[in-house]
Amino acid sequence: MKRLLAFLILFIPGAFAAYGIKIMRDMVFGILQPPYPHLWLQFLIGMIITIGGIAFIAGFILHRDRKQNKVQSRFNKF
Repeated sequence: MKRLLAFLILFIPGAFAAYGIKIMRDMVFGILQPPYPHLWLQFLIGMIITIGGIAFIAGFILHRDRKQNKVQSRFNKF
């Protein structure tokens, strides 16, 4: 059950990051998605969503590895 919960916790931000990449790609090809009024705004929101999703996943993995003492000394809390 813990693994399923961990998978769901990582799947949702991963899906957001994938959506962010998709709308950034659409901006490069000039495809304007309905909720965004301008292409530059679509790209900016896509970049924020992508960075946020990747940062959440990275923080989750770092937190898990800190608990299991699998990180280098520079990543440990003092």
